[in-house]
Amino acid sequence: MTSSELLITNATVYPVDSGPSPATALAIRDGRFVAVGSPSEASAAVPAARCVDAGGRPIVPGFIDAHAHLQELGLALRRVDLTKSSSPDAVVERLQTYVAEHELSAHAWLRGHGWDQTGWSPPRFPHRRALDAAFPERPVWLTRTDVHAGWANTAALEATVGLDRLHEMSDPDGGHIHRDETGTPTGVLIDAAMALVTDPLPSPSDVEQERALSTALRHTAQHGVTSLHDAGVGLATLRRVQALIEDDQFPLRLYAMINGRGETFKHFCERGPFHHSSGRLDVESVKFFADGALGSRGAALLEDYADAPGNRGFLLHKDDAFRENVRAAHECGFQVNTHAIGDRANRQVLNAYEEVRLQSAHPLRRPRIEHAQIVAPEDRPRFGRLGAIASVQPAFAPSDQDWAPARLGPDRIEDAYAWRSLSDAGAALAFGSDAPVEPLDPIRAFHAAVTRQDANGAPSGGWHPSEGLARSTALRAHTQGPAYAAFQEDEVGSISVGKRADFVVLSQDLMTVPADRLLDTEVVATYLGGTPVHRQPNWPDAQ
Repeated sequence: MTSSELLITNATVYPVDSGPSPATALAIRDGRFVAVGSPSEASAAVPAARCVDAGGRPIVPGFIDAHAHLQELGLALRRVDLTKSSSPDAVVERLQTYVAEHELSAHAWLRGHGWDQTGWSPPRFPHRRALDAAFPERPVWLTRTDVHAGWANTAALEATVGLDRLHEMSDPDGGHIHRDETGTPTGVLIDAAMALVTDPLPSPSDVEQERALSTALRHTAQHGVTSLHDAGVGLATLRRVQALIEDDQFPLRLYAMINGRGETFKHFCERGPFHHSSGRLDVESVKFFADGALGSRGAALLEDYADAPGNRGFLLHKDDAFRENVRAAHECGFQVNTHAIGDRANRQVLNAYEEVRLQSAHPLRRPRIEHAQIVAPEDRPRFGRLGAIASVQPAFAPSDQDWAPARLGPDRIEDAYAWRSLSDAGAALAFGSDAPVEPLDPIRAFHAAVTRQDANGAPSGGWHPSEGLARSTALRAHTQGPAYAAFQEDEVGSISVGKRADFVVLSQDLMTVPADRLLDTEVVATYLGGTPVHRQPNWPDAQ
């Protein structure tokens, strides 16, 4: 028996490919699947391997998160969690509790993430006064759940942009300085305006960054995520990842999107795409932004916001400037992945992809639209014609269902979160979380895609249930779909002979359990290249 061989029997294996579904056993040698099928077939492939009885548990390919922010996830997990806070006062209470439980120097910055005014009564943006009363001297900076808005207290504004200067400023291009009825800045900064605080904000130390990354890696393994597409990284993060890989401390495969056309873009454009020999880091795509977010009314719409007449959000680039970004990345040999929420932004991106494709001597490399949240019906078929991938986040639908209709009105809401319509129109789907915007949790995404409901089962029958997906489609979109979106379909994404042995053992069968019990599913074990990177105590593979 060699430690590089493993046989798992008495399982319900969903290969998510053209092979038998489900199988009952699998065999692994040197980090790859060498047999998938019956116990006799699998044992014949590795006759001397250690054998693990799965106890009838289901096994699926390792989940691939097609859109998340690994470093930011780690930092968010180590900051004040403001998700589901019911009011500005509730936010302040959480902050005060955090300060009381942690040792912070008197003037250390207090950071938090996850507030969402759409769930408050009334649902309006907060004011810095609420933070000032509790923290008159300590700088406070809190990012909204979509990370497209931030809320600062006066101390934070004075320490960065300066309150008097902010009062006199006009809105920056692609951003908005929120003001009260007297014209005074409230401390809420939207999209590009956030840089007024974040650019001079003290960066986390190297030690803090390393601890955050380690926290995020434990989190991904615990949730069955074996690969993650990092939606916007720089050289510093990539070097940190490489160092962890060299120390064999990186239990994840990372597909990194270069963050726009800056220093990192120039570095890789000169050298070309990068593929680490371990199979744990690939850099061959560039991430751009076309607009902001729907919740903060920064998404670029074709028509006015239903709840803000005269406001259509804003594009972050003029058409020719964005087209030039696409062309530059394409000519450097990179895939182009663009954040687009509103229907006007999605159209701008599709137009640019089509124009660059027509002007180029070689085709675009599987272009992606990240989010594709609101797409006009006439634009949906263009995904198929262009070979564009819809990199979407199913959890957005139940999270946004209470307030998104107000933004779009009863007619245009039909064009939003329409994953099934996009798929039917020819778009390849790749599921992600956008963590830390939403929790990194493939089970939650699967539930949202299938049921169109939140964790409480609301609404009954699902929100726009015609856009719900079959379970097989949802599983494929969280495994093979992202693998294809990263040019990795020959290496990962299914339990197939020859592919890397990335897989997840679950507590119950996602394909058969009643829909109202889907969220009870737990990750029993996560394997990367045939090695367990997470396991519950009751999983028999104790080696």
